[in-house]
Amino acid sequence: MNTTKQVQIVPFSQDLKSHIKTLNIAWLEKYFKVEDKDHLTLSNPQEEIIDKGGMIFYAKYNDEILGTASLMKINDSTYELSKMAVSDHAQGLGIGNKLLEHCLTIAKENNIKTLFLYSNTILLSAIHLYRKFGFTEIPLETGIYARANIKMEKKIS
Repeated sequence: MNTTKQVQIVPFSQDLKSHIKTLNIAWLEKYFKVEDKDHLTLSNPQEEIIDKGGMIFYAKYNDEILGTASLMKINDSTYELSKMAVSDHAQGLGIGNKLLEHCLTIAKENNIKTLFLYSNTILLSAIHLYRKFGFTEIPLETGIYARANIKMEKKIS
């Protein structure tokens, strides 16, 4: 059965606010630790992402929110792909693919020229997904996230 057809991508709304925190905290605690910067952004998504010109999307499947991704505005042509998380029990449903496809479509529609992200090479399936969609490794500056050991970007044409 192809579940990706039943996965809907829905935009941020106040009634869905808690999901970005719940989904991200779960994977951060599993693999790393939740940093102060994470607490601030995840506890205040409206103020820290939406009000600053960013966007948050959720993956909904069978009326349950199982994934999220954000585009955080850096400037008019550059956004950070951030706060991407998929619930453990939804792994393998293609939700990460669907979220990333949606973010790339939105980037094109909004004339965003560059997307970049921070990750860690222990997250093999995430790194594989990013490479599959054309993200390439670029130099990583220090002091962004303690957990980040790779930075990747994709130019949008």
